[in-house]
Amino acid sequence: MAYKTSNNTYNSDTTQISDEVRKLRRRRNLKKELVAYSFIAPNFIGFAVFTLVPIVFAFFLAFMKWDGNNPVEFVGLSNFKDLISDKFFIASLKNTIIYSIGTVPLTLATSLGLAILLNKEVKGRAFFRTLGFFPYVASLVAVTAVWTMLFHPSRGPVNSILYYTFNIEKGNLPNWFTGNLIIIMFILFSVWRFMGYYMVIYLAGLQNIPRELYEAGRIDGANRWQQFRYITIPGLQPTTFLVVVMLTINCFKIYDIAIMLAGGSTGTLSTYSMVLVYYIYQNAFVFWKLGYSSAVAIVLFVLVLGVTILQFKWQDKFAND
Repeated sequence: MAYKTSNNTYNSDTTQISDEVRKLRRRRNLKKELVAYSFIAPNFIGFAVFTLVPIVFAFFLAFMKWDGNNPVEFVGLSNFKDLISDKFFIASLKNTIIYSIGTVPLTLATSLGLAILLNKEVKGRAFFRTLGFFPYVASLVAVTAVWTMLFHPSRGPVNSILYYTFNIEKGNLPNWFTGNLIIIMFILFSVWRFMGYYMVIYLAGLQNIPRELYEAGRIDGANRWQQFRYITIPGLQPTTFLVVVMLTINCFKIYDIAIMLAGGSTGTLSTYSMVLVYYIYQNAFVFWKLGYSSAVAIVLFVLVLGVTILQFKWQDKFAND
């Protein structure tokens, strides 16, 4: 009986020590978690206050009529019905889609071409990489001023070349910043400005393709085009998917380029240059139609979400084929 009593006492002491060890470990883990959350909290609070809450409020406001001063009035789907007959919304939607369709493939092709050229062992490769990336980091105000001077209808060198080289009369020289040509300017400017950024992404993707694959292809008699088609393009598939998604989202968010190139000092756009984000801003902070602008923002959100989902499905299908 004495042995059993001492054994029970020993087991009780062991259990008590184990519980204390567990509590100590819980405290340590809790302390580590609190430290981790303390690092995450500032960013999360900023995201919640300045991004998450406004997005949720915009969804709520899309079904309301509110000017920021008078009481909020529920109007149901009235804001969305008004969009159908709004010529400025139709124009901004059309211009944004045309801009995206023109910008994405051109930027994709130019950035990939630059990356392939600058991935080779050429003299001054670092300098040319920096030169290609420079438009992305340069001041938007400065580069738009340069583009405005280059394509000035009467004093710009581009129209001067058309006049003296191709004998186009001055009255027939294009005005690049009005009419349907302004979308072309948006596309060309965006390709020039952003191709360096995506070139860097493609360079990282090219350097992850094993050199042995190209050596094996050369041994098998593959020429450069065949190496590009059967080695480079499949090897860059994840990179290309990332670039396409990023490019598409950024194209639908075009705002500053449109304002700088077409708005000028007035900050207003015509139906030829109106884009969705600017139309959202104009309705919200010029006309104070906050509910209507939220409806436009929801349409933009659904449009971007739908295109992105289609891209992911296309990626999955392409990867499985």
